[in-house]
Amino acid sequence: MTTAGEQQERDTAPLLEAPLLERESELRAIRRALDGLCGTSADGAHTTRQGGVVAFAGPAGLGKTTLLTQLRRHAAERGCTVLSARGGEQERQVPFHVMRQLIQPVFAAMTEEERRQILGDWYDIVAPATGLSAPKAGANPDPQGVRDGLDWVITNLSVRSGPVVLVLDDAHWADSESLAWLTAFAVRAEELGMLIVVACRPDELPPDAVPLHTLAERNGSRSHELAPLTSGAVARIVRSVLGEGADELFCRECWAITGGNPFEVVELAAKGRDRGLAPREESIPQLRDLASAVKGSGLIERLEQLGPSAVRLAWAAAVVGTGVPTTVVGTVAALGEAQLDDAVEQLQAARILTVMSHLRHERVVEFYHPLIATAVYRSIPPGVRVGMHGVAAQALVDEGLGASAAARHMLEMHPEGDPWVVQQLRRAARDSFSAGAPDAARRYLARALREPPDVEDRAQVLFELGSANLPHEPATTVNQLRAALEEPKIEQELREAVTYRLAQALAHTGQMRQATELLTEEARRTTSSRTRLRMQAEQFKWNSVHVDEHDSTGRSRLLTTFAKRLTGRDLAERHILGLRAWDVVMRAEPAAQSLDYAEQALRGGMSWTDQDFGFEVPAVVALTLMYCDQPGRAEELFHDGIAEFEAKGWRGAHLSFAYTLLGYIRFRRGRFAEAEDFVRSGLQIADRVGHGIPAQWYAVGILIETLLARGRADEAQRVAARYRFGADFPKVVVYPDPQAVWGKLLLARGRTDEAVQQLTAAGRRLERRGTRNPAWSPWQLDLALALADRRPDEARKNADEAVALARAFGTASAVGQALRVAAAISEPTRAVALLGEAVDHLEQSPAAYELAHALVDHGTVLRTLGGLDLAAQQLYRGMETAVACGADSLAARARGQLAAAGLRPRRPLPAERDTLTTLEEAAARHAAEGLDNAAIADRMGSDEQSVSELLSAVFTKLGTDRLGLCRALGH
Repeated sequence: MTTAGEQQERDTAPLLEAPLLERESELRAIRRALDGLCGTSADGAHTTRQGGVVAFAGPAGLGKTTLLTQLRRHAAERGCTVLSARGGEQERQVPFHVMRQLIQPVFAAMTEEERRQILGDWYDIVAPATGLSAPKAGANPDPQGVRDGLDWVITNLSVRSGPVVLVLDDAHWADSESLAWLTAFAVRAEELGMLIVVACRPDELPPDAVPLHTLAERNGSRSHELAPLTSGAVARIVRSVLGEGADELFCRECWAITGGNPFEVVELAAKGRDRGLAPREESIPQLRDLASAVKGSGLIERLEQLGPSAVRLAWAAAVVGTGVPTTVVGTVAALGEAQLDDAVEQLQAARILTVMSHLRHERVVEFYHPLIATAVYRSIPPGVRVGMHGVAAQALVDEGLGASAAARHMLEMHPEGDPWVVQQLRRAARDSFSAGAPDAARRYLARALREPPDVEDRAQVLFELGSANLPHEPATTVNQLRAALEEPKIEQELREAVTYRLAQALAHTGQMRQATELLTEEARRTTSSRTRLRMQAEQFKWNSVHVDEHDSTGRSRLLTTFAKRLTGRDLAERHILGLRAWDVVMRAEPAAQSLDYAEQALRGGMSWTDQDFGFEVPAVVALTLMYCDQPGRAEELFHDGIAEFEAKGWRGAHLSFAYTLLGYIRFRRGRFAEAEDFVRSGLQIADRVGHGIPAQWYAVGILIETLLARGRADEAQRVAARYRFGADFPKVVVYPDPQAVWGKLLLARGRTDEAVQQLTAAGRRLERRGTRNPAWSPWQLDLALALADRRPDEARKNADEAVALARAFGTASAVGQALRVAAAISEPTRAVALLGEAVDHLEQSPAAYELAHALVDHGTVLRTLGGLDLAAQQLYRGMETAVACGADSLAARARGQLAAAGLRPRRPLPAERDTLTTLEEAAARHAAEGLDNAAIADRMGSDEQSVSELLSAVFTKLGTDRLGLCRALGH
């Protein structure tokens, strides 16, 4: 058996002389690309391996496939690993159809253990999408997670099996999931040293697709637009087939009839040879008759002349598409084994079908050219075509190929109220979810709803469809879930699940009041106290993020009442306890209470990936710990959340939130470089998901805060402008408050009046909600700074109120920060006392930046009052701490103050041995004793790689190598 590409190449090779006629520039581009990929120059010298993207574009029949066939052959001859796929007109709605073609041949010969070794942690995410394993029940990776996993697979293959050539023919017919992956991945081809080659018909690309032929330009190459053959090239083909005696008029007529289309020229010449046509001027009328049989209605007439069995087989092949065993095609065509074999032979001889071998060593049929497949499919009478799709769906399920393979055929069937169709479509939707293709799942469920399902199943289908639409079309979700609740035969358990999901959809569309009213109404209907408690937990959650909540105080009292009598025995109780912990923080009640509730919430465990409960409460519990001066513990929880998200393939908005808020914790700890890195990672993920989503608000606000603290106000302004930050504000509570951050940025840019306006508006809104903690939103402190020069009394009032609230909350960082700002608007003698107290508090907190700020301020005031010795000490400490934080502007201010006092802007530092961690010091001592890494690993119960990393940190911190360790350690 041969592949379809090999068959086509074999059939056309005698007709198109090598090199391909008038494709010399394209062939040179292929050779140059392969030379660069294999690291060889034109003169045979070895060079650095170079990857990139090459694209061939043009209408059907101009030779794109033949060029790719040449490319594959030359790449294989050079020892490249070739990953090849082809889009299919009938398979565009099959998710990851192209990716399966690319990946499956590589893994087919491997054992399961080898596959798992290569895919690693990505196995459960990538294997279902690429058909390497059955979908896992309950799995629901998001599309970005699957794309990231596919990135890993192809990257891994390029490293293990390079150089790699990835070839995609008929990219205009690629499924949307594969196309989205390829478009994003192509930009990495150069850095990975792999070659991506695509061929497409630009005019037939989906409207929302990035024009694939522009990928080459993006990657520094040129897209090759194929042109029709000239009359001279057509004459060469005609004479090579019909004899050198073919006259000029005959050849020019061939060119005029075909428009220089290579496929049509070859087919026309072959038909003339088969008919014994003399290539003379007098044969031109017969030539025109033959031309009509090459395409369109003439092709269909020629097919019909082969007999009913051949026609039915061609129809069946057009319906089932590529890669389907001939046994299934024969079933759809209603042909016996002998009839099937005869029909295959006839269609091969007529150059309509080819036969190739499949991965599973089954025979499959392919059309000789996509143009023929399209013409045949469109010629099938509509009623017959629909019926054949129905037979194909049943045959594929019977063959054991699964509901997913059959689902695309069901999309073409007329609704008939068939429960079996509904069942298969729902199963295909579940498989699509598990493979990270929610768009396909929505198509299948929408079609199942039109079947329609039995009245007993209708609510369940509506629920599944609404859940599928939630991340993408929450407004549509609301309508579908409301319809599910109105179904007369909905069971109570399903009704509750629909209620929770509908409340979530309403909240995501800004309808917070409707969400809580729905939960209240459904809580009254239920007779279960546990269900009622769960619905109350949902109410608390959505009210806590509702900007315009009308009775925040009442909600807080009710939440307190509930929390006092709960023990955390199930997830609903733990969520209420977690929300109460957060409520304590927001209202600046004693932090000890907040910590107590947070510990109760965490005691029984909280999942970040429970779809029914969501990740919001675990996140605010972690933030509660951060605001209560336990950022290390908060980081541990976010690390757990990130691990859960990545294990499930949730690499969209969920992961963006996690990285962004992890960055915010680092910001609060004064680790600005790390904070900026994490937040930018979160923002990058949010940008991929979509514009204006809450995850983007979080990331932009926290990035602005971080840049301001680093003294980079101009850059913060550019970020704000890029994302239109400040033009509008979200209708949900975001941490930190965006309007307050905007006010702070305006203040840093010297736009004081606007800053006062924004900070005042933010403060009024937060006060109405009872959100008063300056540790959460220091709007009063920023407002005090903005008012200091113009309305000093009002400034002091705001600062004093913030100090009182911070003392009520009771954390060292909150009190220290409030005291520092209060000092900034006080006269020097009062300021020095406030700053001394601020330093005392901040020295007991994990807030390194706030400590640095207080030290510099304290030193500055002391210098003003003449206390130079203590001023120098504080300024030096403040400067060193600011440098460690990455607070460049604050460090520069400290240096300026030291210079003004006549002191060195930098003092000699003692040896940095104290900065070693316990493990680093242990490893250093063992190394100083002369032990090698293997012995140290054995002594410490570790491994050599870990020891190597520990010692690398030691050498960096101590400024020595192994030989100097004894001296550096003071031995």
